[in-house]
Amino acid sequence: MINAFVCTGGHLARLPETGSADALRRAVWIDLISSGPAEVERTREATGLRIPTEADVSEIENSSRLAIHDGVLYLSLQLISMRNGGARGVSAGFVLTPERLITVRFAPSSIFDHFCAEAAAGESGHDSAAHIFVGLLEAVVDRQADALEIVRNDLEALSHRIFAMGVKQSGGRKQEDLTLRQTLGELGRISDLISHVRDTQTGAARIVPFVLAMTSGWLPKDLTPRLKTLRQDIASIRDFETHLTDKLQFLLDATLGFINIAQNNVMKVLAVASVIGIPPVAIAGIYGMNFKFMPELEWTYGYVWGLGLIAVTTVIPLVVLRVKKWI
Repeated sequence: MINAFVCTGGHLARLPETGSADALRRAVWIDLISSGPAEVERTREATGLRIPTEADVSEIENSSRLAIHDGVLYLSLQLISMRNGGARGVSAGFVLTPERLITVRFAPSSIFDHFCAEAAAGESGHDSAAHIFVGLLEAVVDRQADALEIVRNDLEALSHRIFAMGVKQSGGRKQEDLTLRQTLGELGRISDLISHVRDTQTGAARIVPFVLAMTSGWLPKDLTPRLKTLRQDIASIRDFETHLTDKLQFLLDATLGFINIAQNNVMKVLAVASVIGIPPVAIAGIYGMNFKFMPELEWTYGYVWGLGLIAVTTVIPLVVLRVKKWI
């Protein structure tokens, strides 16, 4: 799919017709979303620029993510796509010239959709391809900051849930096991999201100084302070992300600690049961021997005596262990 936009009075306006190369030549921003070969060829014919493939924008080496050829900037950035309740990394490519911006995406992005809606409504000015590009970068960084704020709230909720288990237990062992399993799943989901945010922030942190250095001859002057501010925002977000990662690791260690405590409690119960069971079993074994001459064999109260000994030898270890607070 192709979305094309022109700048009119500092605002973006969507081109109604993108079915021909002639129509695309007017566009300042061409957004390719999972486009097929025909759409890619049409864009290439209209702009004369090489359109990166999914393999191109997925390269991890810095020289492939940040490149300049004949004055054209080829950039790539890892975005986050939420699918089936989980985060998934999706690479996006940017082709930037003084006259035009081409974005290449392989999955829908709410960031791009929201940015287009705001730009069309005139909430921010966009006079050139560079303004659109910087605005997109700002939108990406803002969205990652929002995601980390949600992560912070989720971690606080998990923290209360985890440490409440150490103070008040309710629902029995099964409920505790279920809570621990759910907590581990939530921590795994949050860790995955933080990892994707880190990838995006790392890519943005590399792009900003590269663009400042390579576009000094034609970058509009009003964008330089915006890019510098964006670089500071990225640095602060990365510090916050580091803090959240540390807190995530702490909560993971705490959860595993409670799991170990639960396992130790099970082993303690088994050990106590084995100790308590030894005297009654010994008594039952003694009086279960088939010797002919046994003092209590003809005794009227022998049966009651045996049961009483079993009961007493069961209760006494329980009382002792309880007094010593081992159970």
